[in-house]
Amino acid sequence: MNVLNDSYVSIKDIKTGQKNLNVIFIVLEIGRVTKTKDGHEVRSCKVADKTGSITVSVWDEIGSLIQPGDIIRLTRGYASMWKGCLTLYSGRGGELQKIGEPGTVQAAAMRASTHYPDPREHPLGL
Repeated sequence: MNVLNDSYVSIKDIKTGQKNLNVIFIVLEIGRVTKTKDGHEVRSCKVADKTGSITVSVWDEIGSLIQPGDIIRLTRGYASMWKGCLTLYSGRGGELQKIGEPGTVQAAAMRASTHYPDPREHPLGL
């Protein structure tokens, strides 16, 4: 994948129903694991970039590999509402790829430019 030719969207610009989204973000929190009826593990992760934060739904093995502070590139993702919350998913043919880890220069730069929302700004404290 040629990073220079891909266009990346800022979290603040993501809207429900969008497809083929490419987003780079830092993982803030990883939610607890839930299991689907057919045995898949699903985690809801709170992620952010310099423009805002959003929930990303992470399925199966990749969810056990990411940690808070990781820098992740999502390609070919889509946005949808889940339980009243705008959520990002990796679409068919899409992927989540770890491109930086806590302690790297890249992760430090991402943290420095990341918008961490004030919980008082959201009526549910999310």
